[in-house]
Amino acid sequence: MTSITTSDGVQLFYKDWGPKSAQPIVFHHGWPLSSDDWDNQMLFFLGKGFRVIAHDRRGHGRSTQVSDGHDMDHYASDVAAMIDYLDLRNAIHVGHSTGGGEAARYVARYGKGRVAKLILIAAVPPLMLKTAANPGGLPIEAFDGLRSQLAANRSQFYRDFPSGPFYGYNRPGAEPSQAVISNWWRQGMMGGAKAHYDGIKAFSETDFTADLKSITVPTLVLHGDDDQIVPIGAAAPLSAKLLQTGTLKIYEKLPHGLCTTHADVVNADMLAFVTA
Repeated sequence: MTSITTSDGVQLFYKDWGPKSAQPIVFHHGWPLSSDDWDNQMLFFLGKGFRVIAHDRRGHGRSTQVSDGHDMDHYASDVAAMIDYLDLRNAIHVGHSTGGGEAARYVARYGKGRVAKLILIAAVPPLMLKTAANPGGLPIEAFDGLRSQLAANRSQFYRDFPSGPFYGYNRPGAEPSQAVISNWWRQGMMGGAKAHYDGIKAFSETDFTADLKSITVPTLVLHGDDDQIVPIGAAAPLSAKLLQTGTLKIYEKLPHGLCTTHADVVNADMLAFVTA
């Protein structure tokens, strides 16, 4: 099993496919999933000649289920350790949902001289929590509800979440895929309850405004306007404005899990951006 050990003793699992001489694309997964959530995109870009890398965040997937460090600073530091170990340069970073926050913080703090481009998909920046300065966010009660459901019956919660709002399967006319739902549940249950519980605070209460303002590499921001998990009103348009070289694309009626439900559309737009 390919892994590295961080300075605080966390073993991080990662995948590294393709020619070592090819331009690397690093994928950052969402909560509470794993690198497996990028299977489609990794195979797609591998077929286009890229080197593709993805890791399981600490406490997620096959990485160590530690008690501490489930916050964006540690997430970004962990990525930096992996990038340094693999000595990746001219890399393109792609983050979905929570992974978008992780990618943004990594690029802002550690990416100088190593990052070529950034893609944020249905990402949590700049801030998910509703505040006086962020009226389009979600109230704290929404995140307290997630914590309560996780603590009460994590397995059931991890069936209900993908069966409904995550992939938009609760919308009229939607055709839920039981295979997709089961794969989401499988990935979630591989990780640790403590990491996932703490991760809710990390993805909902972290303010990425300063990170976004400091990012200078070309950045593509993709978001569905029917995202029921990360409301578009507090996300993509604001991020695009804060970025120095941000490009925004909004998909009509697409859900939070658009990388799975509409992989062909998202992959084509990402390919056009990374090869431009």
